[in-house]
Amino acid sequence: MFTATLITDPSRATLDQATLDAVCGAWGGGAARWLSNNVAAEFVCPQIPSNRWETWEGLQGLGVDLVVQPTEGRRKQMLLADMDSTMIQQECIDELADVAGVGDQVKAITAKAMNGELDFEGALTERVGLLKGLPESVIAKVIETRISFMPGGRALLATMKANGAYCALVSGGFTTFTGFVAQTLGFDENRANSLLVADGHLTGEVGRPILGREAKVQALEEITARLSLSHDQVMAVGDGANDLGMLGLAGAGVALHAKPSVAAQCDIRINHGDLSALLYIQGYAESDFA
Repeated sequence: MFTATLITDPSRATLDQATLDAVCGAWGGGAARWLSNNVAAEFVCPQIPSNRWETWEGLQGLGVDLVVQPTEGRRKQMLLADMDSTMIQQECIDELADVAGVGDQVKAITAKAMNGELDFEGALTERVGLLKGLPESVIAKVIETRISFMPGGRALLATMKANGAYCALVSGGFTTFTGFVAQTLGFDENRANSLLVADGHLTGEVGRPILGREAKVQALEEITARLSLSHDQVMAVGDGANDLGMLGLAGAGVALHAKPSVAAQCDIRINHGDLSALLYIQGYAESDFA
């Protein structure tokens, strides 16, 4: 059996009963269940319909995401999350670059790297090089004044942890930011790159080895082995090309507001919902949120 979940942006709550009934009826679904009024609902169907992606495309035009998964094993025991533009709404290196006066140049490189058009390690090295000489104190200022959390993140972490899940933050960004995000949201561990500092200023270099796509896969493999979990018990979430390895390996790989070239390679695409969508697709109702 399969479960179809329809989700929209909680701040707009535009999912209506007519849309839900139309999809459920066309797909031969059982009784639909509201997970959150006008935000998320689900129903069980015997198979994945052949017009899945045509239906998905039509719902996108209504501001509704559609996710179809095997019903069994939907609730995961581990969350592996990217940070930039996933758990937070910014790209940290772009914010640092903006302060350093090289924002436009760095943002252009970031966009190409996240879309898979540039080698991640080379692009990171080039961008960090442009930050050479920036006072280390700017990092704390950026965290305080420029970083905002993605809606739904706190509920996602709290609810999964309350139900026994392990949560890891793994980023191609920097430990100075992942440490803050992990502590604030309650991640059990975090992994990221190190910005090298000398005499209170950034040197323009990154600590080696650089954590990129393969390191995220390695994190999934190492943590699941340590916790005696299978890859199927993991939900991974990210938005960039360097996330594709872990998204493909996890039992549920979620492309969250992802670059089109990234989303195209994932079956679970959240373009309208926020991070609470990751709870709805596991079968949690809003009343279950911690």
